[in-house]
Amino acid sequence: MYQEYMEFAKEIASKAKEIMLKYFKEDNKSSYKGDKTIVTIADKEINEYLIERVKEKYPEHSVDGEEDQFGESKCVWVCDPIDGTAMYARHIPVSVFSLALVIDGESVLGIVMDPFTDSLYSAIKGEGAYLNDEAMHVSDILLDDMRSVSNLDMWPEAEYNVYDSIKELGKKTYFVGVGSVIRASMCVASGEFNLAIFPGTKHKNCDIAAAKVIIEEAGGKVTDLFGNEQRYDESINGAIMSNGIVHQEAVDAIKKYLKNKKDL
Repeated sequence: MYQEYMEFAKEIASKAKEIMLKYFKEDNKSSYKGDKTIVTIADKEINEYLIERVKEKYPEHSVDGEEDQFGESKCVWVCDPIDGTAMYARHIPVSVFSLALVIDGESVLGIVMDPFTDSLYSAIKGEGAYLNDEAMHVSDILLDDMRSVSNLDMWPEAEYNVYDSIKELGKKTYFVGVGSVIRASMCVASGEFNLAIFPGTKHKNCDIAAAKVIIEEAGGKVTDLFGNEQRYDESINGAIMSNGIVHQEAVDAIKKYLKNKKDL
C-alpha cells in the first residue's frame, strides 16, 4: 500500500515541479502573510492541487498544507508547497517542494522535489532513502572534521534563540544558511552536510515531516531540539537533523543554553 502512496506522492511532486518552474522566471505575485513571510501564487496553486487530488484519490485522508488544510484524519498528507519562498520570490533557485504521509503522528513516507536540479529525494519507512532512484546515505563526518558543514535557519520571531548554541558548535563546524531548511535537510540525507538545526515550532511540522523519514532512512537521525521524538501531524518543538554521529553533541549544546518549554 505504501508503494501506491509513493506513486501518488511522485505525481504530486511532478506537478509541483511544473508549477514552480512555470512561475519562477515570471512575476510570481508575492504577498505577505501576518507573520511577514512571503507567499506566492505558486505556493497556493500547489497546495490547492494537492487538496484536490487527495479529495479525489483518498477522500478519507486529510491535508495539512502550509497554505491551506482539508479534513481531519489519522492519515495526513503534510505539505510545504514551496520551502524557501523568500528565495523563490527573488528568483534564487534553492527552493523545494515537500510532502509526507503522516499516520498517527509518524512520518511513514516522504518526498522532496528540487525542480532546479531535477532531484527527487524519497523514502518509505523501512525501505531506505533514494535520490532519483539511487540509494542515498548520510555522511560519517564528525563536527570537528575540516569537511564538516552544517545549516542553521534562524529568524527574530523564532520561539527558541539558538545563537549561543550555534556559537559553541561553530567552533567545530562551518555553519551556512541556504535559504530553505528542507533543501538543507536533503544535504544532510545525501551526505553534503552533517547537521541542520531548525528552531521552528508553530505549524512547522510542514517543514520537517518529509525530512524525518528521508534522513532516518538514509541512516541519520531527526529529533526535536532537545533530542526527543515528536509527532508530525501538529506543531513541533524545533528540529535537529543529523548524520546520527554528531546528534548528541548538538543536543547537548542546545540543552546547555536553552530550557525545553514543554518541561516548564
